[in-house]
Amino acid sequence: MPELPEVETIRRDLEKEFQGKRIKTVDVTGLRSIRRHTNKKQFTARLEGKKLESVSRRGKNLLLDLGDDLLVVHLGMSGQLLKAAPKDAAIKHTHVVFHFSPGGQLRYVDARTFGELYVVSKERMAEECPELGELGFDPIEDVQSWQDFGTKLVRRQAQLKSVLMDQKFVAGIGNIYSDEILWEAGLRYDRPSHTLSIQEVRRLYRAMSEVLQEAIKQRGSSLADETYRDLYGVIGNFQSHHNVHARDGQPCKRCRHAIGKAKYQGRSTYYCPSCQV
Repeated sequence: MPELPEVETIRRDLEKEFQGKRIKTVDVTGLRSIRRHTNKKQFTARLEGKKLESVSRRGKNLLLDLGDDLLVVHLGMSGQLLKAAPKDAAIKHTHVVFHFSPGGQLRYVDARTFGELYVVSKERMAEECPELGELGFDPIEDVQSWQDFGTKLVRRQAQLKSVLMDQKFVAGIGNIYSDEILWEAGLRYDRPSHTLSIQEVRRLYRAMSEVLQEAIKQRGSSLADETYRDLYGVIGNFQSHHNVHARDGQPCKRCRHAIGKAKYQGRSTYYCPSCQV
């Protein structure tokens, strides 16, 4: 699933390519992708003719500002937003196509259809999309001291990986970046959050920011299936900088011990049994 760095990369691409342009028409072929709307017309009528004012992000959600309304996009497991020209060949699993003026298309492609697009009123966001209001702090956008972060962390009294992946605590981190952040901080995935020393809290807070910022700089991570692609259809590059994720059996880049793999909450977790404590 695309996490904060991948979604932020796409947000910046959308801002560059489509901000200020107007949606001329919208074609919908996959109703599951707009499942919060009762029919195609209810979805397209709130989009056609609207100007894209700005593009923001909340956690793993993209928010396209259309004036009175917001188009919310969650990419799910395999969703892609791809810039295209009308003459470009059709892409399999394309469910929604936005035709912009001046010319150009934005295509929503999703093989597994876990992602979704929906339109909400800015004035009624709390009612129409309560989950966005329940998201925790944004580790890139929301400035806070490491002391404030530590206070929140200690109160959770849960294992560190679980805390980092809890979207109501911190928004946007998933399986990949929780592994990378915890390796950078030298902390085990199952370490109870309330047992961290002051130095360890500071290390974790710094690691969270540094790992995510570097991943954004590298335009995200594309794993073996290369499902994640940016707006131009290009894979990310941060996977070549992973220190632990999907590197089980390989030597740790810090201590040379073999990277371990464990099952945690139904997902594969990667860590160094030697230098993460």
